[in-house]
Parts: sequence; structure tokens; C-alpha cells
Amino acid sequence: MTQSHPRISKAVIPAAGLGTRFLPATKATPKEMLPVVDKPAIQYVVEEAVSAGLDDVLMITGRNKRPLEDHFDRNYELESALQKKGDAGRLAKVQESSDLATMHYVRQGDPKGLGHAVLCAAPHVGHEPFAVLLGDDLIDPRDPLLQRMIEVQEQYGGSVIALMEVAPEQIHLYGCAAVETTPDGDVVKVTGLVEKPDAVDAPSHYAVIGRYVLDPHVFDILRRTEPGRGGEIQLTDALQQLAQDEKVGGPVHGVVFKGRRYDTGDRGDYLRAIVRLACEREDLGPDFRTWLRSYVAEEMQQS
Repeated sequence: MTQSHPRISKAVIPAAGLGTRFLPATKATPKEMLPVVDKPAIQYVVEEAVSAGLDDVLMITGRNKRPLEDHFDRNYELESALQKKGDAGRLAKVQESSDLATMHYVRQGDPKGLGHAVLCAAPHVGHEPFAVLLGDDLIDPRDPLLQRMIEVQEQYGGSVIALMEVAPEQIHLYGCAAVETTPDGDVVKVTGLVEKPDAVDAPSHYAVIGRYVLDPHVFDILRRTEPGRGGEIQLTDALQQLAQDEKVGGPVHGVVFKGRRYDTGDRGDYLRAIVRLACEREDLGPDFRTWLRSYVAEEMQQS
């Protein structure tokens, strides 16, 4: 039976990472601002939150992240120049990012891990459930994962995490969930979590990907959580405690995602994400696919 739980209205986007895998490009440019076709990766994430009904967005930033704030702010000089040129199309694109949501920002200070970044959101979130979206994972808008997670949280309460089945040799790259089935085919109950286990120690093939809907009790646990793997405060460790004791913050469920996900945190996957998204664009796809087929054919002849 569906229960009544507070409506989720706030999204938290941790964006304080250094982006070392993309150096030297990220020496002076935040990794979240790297373009995926013609929009920065972070805009896709904010658009996803807004599409799920979350238009109050808190971004956890750090030093050298000012371009993130500038991107979602008005640029009157640029808008004026585009107006004078009569370039309504580009003007609309420029204004789109500043009109998306009510944006807030807080600095993490020391990069102490994802758990610490989420904890920085406590004063803004208060005692409401909230969503966390990691910028490295882009979810195709045709697959409304976050909206489904919110529905599951409203039904069961507690916290909800996004899961995706991965090959055993890849599980060491992710947090991994031990699960039990539920009557809902795409929903599992999470009984335990471990951060980046070896394949032989993994409780399942279900990897945690970068979407969470969290009960606010997670803040109390994060305040008491000691640094774990990598010397950082791990969100996975806090969720493990919630999964083990439902009396504190309710149960933890997982939504098993089988849709389209683009990983922009890895250089190879970042390039593949650009190719996939460009191929699917109505304005770019036809010509780009034609060129891509020709390029691949030439490469195969030479190999």
C-alpha cells in the first residue's frame, strides 16, 4: 500500500571534484563544464532534476568552480549582443540555462569525499528527503530514472539508490549492493552495501550509479562516519548503516536501471557519450552519421 511521505523538492549536485583524469583540460576549467556536444555536462544533470520536478538545486562546489555559477547566471552583455544581431535562436539557448531552476551554491572546502559533500547540503535541505545527482552520470531524458526513484521513495519511504547490472570484472569500479527482490519488478530491497569490492567479494552484480533519493537521517549518520576507502567519508558507508537498521531513516531500496546512461567521468566513455548524443540529434545526426560511417569504413580498410 502506498504510504504518505514528504514530497521531494530539492536536488543536490556535488561538483567539487578536481577532475584529474581530464588534465590538462581541467587545470583551469571545471570538469563539469566540459562540453557534451554543445552543452556542458552539468547542464544535462540540472535539466534532469528539473524534469523530475526538482527546481530547487544546490550545487556543492570548490575552488576554481566559479564558471559553474556563471553558467547558470544571466550574462547581460552576451544577451544584449545577441539581441542586437537578431539571433533569437542563440539568445534562447543562452537564457535557457539561467532560467532552468533556482540555483544555490555552497563550497565544500576540503575534498573529503562524496559523503562529506552530501553533508555540506544539510543546512539547505533541512529535514526533507532530497535527491543527489552525480555529474559524471548522464541519464538519457527518454529514460526517467530519477522520477521513478522519487515514486519508489514516496511509496516505501527511506532512501532509494539507482542500480545497474555490470559485468563481474567491472564491479570493483563501483559501490555494490546486496539485494532482495520485491513485488515490483524493477525495485529491490537493499540489505547491504560495499564500496568497490573485488569481484570475488562482491555480493551481487548490481552497481550503484550516480542517482540517490535520500532520507534526511543520512546526515546524522554522515556526521558520525569515519573516513573509509581512500581516506574519504563514503556515502556508501552511511547507506550501509541505513540498510542494516530500518528504524533509523527507514529502509533502503534500489531501482534497477536498464536504460541509456552516459558515463562522462572516463575519457573514453566521455568521447563515446558525445558520439552517441551527436548521432541522435536531429540537427547534427544525419550529417554526422554519414561522416562517421565513412570514417569507420576507411579505418577498416587501412587496418
